[in-house]
Amino acid sequence: MNVEFINPFLSSLLNVLSTMAHTELKPGKPKIKKDEVACGDVSGLIGMVGPQTKGSFSITFDESLALTIMERMLGERPDSINEEVTDMVGEITNMVTGGAKNLLGEKGYDFDMATPIVVSGKGHTITHKSEGAKILMPFTSDAGNANIEVSFDKL
Repeated sequence: MNVEFINPFLSSLLNVLSTMAHTELKPGKPKIKKDEVACGDVSGLIGMVGPQTKGSFSITFDESLALTIMERMLGERPDSINEEVTDMVGEITNMVTGGAKNLLGEKGYDFDMATPIVVSGKGHTITHKSEGAKILMPFTSDAGNANIEVSFDKL
């Protein structure tokens, strides 16, 4: 998969979390993901369809990081992942994808976004509906880890 297609998601994620939650993430080394088991406790997944391609994006947070983001954004920290936290993860998924959509639009790639779904629990799975490779990009922070996955049919 073309790095030109992954970087907008990476940039958008860093921008959204630093702006909205005063949280800095450090990117790790990307790799191809072979299975569907999420690398964390709560995930947002969103599909995208356009004239050139279709694909999906997901972001998964460790519980500790999701709770810290919630606290930094709203001023209160829940004891565990609850409905408010899953709503927040859905919104972050939407904001990151929207930011990436704008960046990709500047390069001539256009697509529509579906409504994000959020899944939580230890060992939950994420199923990307596209044919392409799943690129996993890990991130670390002072409050826990996050991972994004991007998969598109063709570019």
